[in-house]
Amino acid sequence: MKQILKNLTLDFFGKGKHKITPEKFFEIEDVFLLDVRSKEEASSISIRMEHHSNVESVNIPINEIPDRINEIPKEKFVAVFCPANVRSAIVYAYLLSKGFSKVRIVEGGYSALTEALKPGQILKIIQSKK
Repeated sequence: MKQILKNLTLDFFGKGKHKITPEKFFEIEDVFLLDVRSKEEASSISIRMEHHSNVESVNIPINEIPDRINEIPKEKFVAVFCPANVRSAIVYAYLLSKGFSKVRIVEGGYSALTEALKPGQILKIIQSKK
């Protein structure tokens, strides 16, 4: 963890190396969306990604991450999501400390995610599968 913290420099944050936009996230071939909101939040507004065959989306509340870390694939690109990026940042650092190298925080919370999932975007995805 010490080395991870030492790497979190102005250059690192200034270049946004810890974040990914939803648009760039959806362009990646095989990705894992890690939703770290509470069960109550996830059951109120779910993120299922049924029409995004390249995305596996799983809700693991932040407090369950240590006990369920084996459910997070190290071989996939992992994008961590929560509404305000506070929990995402904590889980991001934790995953780095556990050897995950392809992990980023989804930038922009709900508004950015829903912007990337507007009807036109969904229609493009559905039509590309036909």
